[in-house]
Amino acid sequence: MALSLQSSSTIPPRLRFSGEFLGLNSSSEPTFRSLSFTSHLRSPSLTSFEGTRLVKSRVVSAVVKEQIGLDPMELDISLSSRVNSVKPSKTVAITDQATALLQAGVPVIRLAAGEPDFDTPAPIAEAGINAIREGYTRYTPNAGNMDLRQAICHKLKEENGISYTPDQVLVSNGAKQSIHQALLAVCSPGDEVIIPAPFWVSYPEMARLADATPVILPTSLSENFLLDPKLLESKLTEKSRLLILCSPSNPTGSVYPKRLLEEIAQVVAKHPRLLVLSDEIYEHIIYAPATHTSFASLPGMWERTLTVNGFSKAFAMTGWRLGYLAGPKHFVAACGKIQSQFTSGASSISQKAAVAALGMGYAGGEAVSTMVKAFMERRDFLVKSFGELEGVKISEPQGAFYLFLDFSFYYGTDARGFGKIENSESLCRYLLDKGQVALVPGSAFGDDSCIRISYAESLTTLEAAVERIKKAIISLRPAVPV
Repeated sequence: MALSLQSSSTIPPRLRFSGEFLGLNSSSEPTFRSLSFTSHLRSPSLTSFEGTRLVKSRVVSAVVKEQIGLDPMELDISLSSRVNSVKPSKTVAITDQATALLQAGVPVIRLAAGEPDFDTPAPIAEAGINAIREGYTRYTPNAGNMDLRQAICHKLKEENGISYTPDQVLVSNGAKQSIHQALLAVCSPGDEVIIPAPFWVSYPEMARLADATPVILPTSLSENFLLDPKLLESKLTEKSRLLILCSPSNPTGSVYPKRLLEEIAQVVAKHPRLLVLSDEIYEHIIYAPATHTSFASLPGMWERTLTVNGFSKAFAMTGWRLGYLAGPKHFVAACGKIQSQFTSGASSISQKAAVAALGMGYAGGEAVSTMVKAFMERRDFLVKSFGELEGVKISEPQGAFYLFLDFSFYYGTDARGFGKIENSESLCRYLLDKGQVALVPGSAFGDDSCIRISYAESLTTLEAAVERIKKAIISLRPAVPV
């Protein structure tokens, strides 16, 4: 006998297998002498940003060709409504696409990912190596090693002016996990998560995964992409549960001045259900005269603020995967309960390295200061270079390592051999196709008029990228308004 597994007749066949049926075993399960698989999966397209597509509900029929006393079976391979509501990350998809092109021999310049090009500072790396050599390779406490949590408390007190005890700190596998667990811990179905746009791509999707509703509040380039407190007040309802603030901002590089944060705090204080998640992962990458203010340090905000930070950006430790959450014990313990059933404690080696990072001096010491100076030099070069392009609007970033440029002046133009530039996504496809530079469309961040450029690359690389982008853009002719 032979058995085949194939898609329903209404679905194009993707995968088949066959083999010789030997009979039923003692558990009444069919057994086979051999199995062979035939795949009809297409190779992923390198001309699409999607990278990953949502799989719609399908039913695969397993039919025993010769009667063996079993009815035909149907296998349900549908996905949950929760995962179907989530969009794949465009930054990850574009970075993967650019990497694939590079591996195929196409000289693509990758300016999509938010990852410093610097090596992890030597004292941090040595601490990690020593941790391995000295046998610190076992499970850690769920909340993180005590020495690291104490070091985090000291850092937050000295640098941010906010006081915590170790049981009010939770160390996780990156700030992304810290944020996701916070949303899962405080949001219930139907709650609203208030997110200023442009936003980091993961905020709305994390809200959806928590069965909450993301409420997007637009900002404008003319106001440096900063949230208007009056707009915030007009949009808050009894369902509003969490406001997410990111300063310095990904993707805009904007920094919230203390005065504006105080105005936002006054609005927040009127709503007893409203909490604030303050994402401060870029706090040390900031350019004078801008300064960083932790939201929890403002009067009356400590009790309702969840502060998230980590080591990836300032300390060039993206691959070490370490972040943390600090806040009132009630909320932190809830996040810890989720983590205990999710990943448990973070890497023992990374935690030893993080202790060394926090021991390098105020704001990371000279090593971080050197990186920030390089980022500032790159920012200045890009602002000057793109300022020379007709129609491009710029809000000069005060922190992080991103430029969020308004290129909508060129929407509606026809690119020879490519087609019409209709929006930020088609513009980024055009620049990848014609200029071989990978950027991220602003639509991924909630503002389709812009594109994001990461300048976490060497100045030499950025100079080459600008030359390519300018050459591609200059060949476009803006649509003549009627």
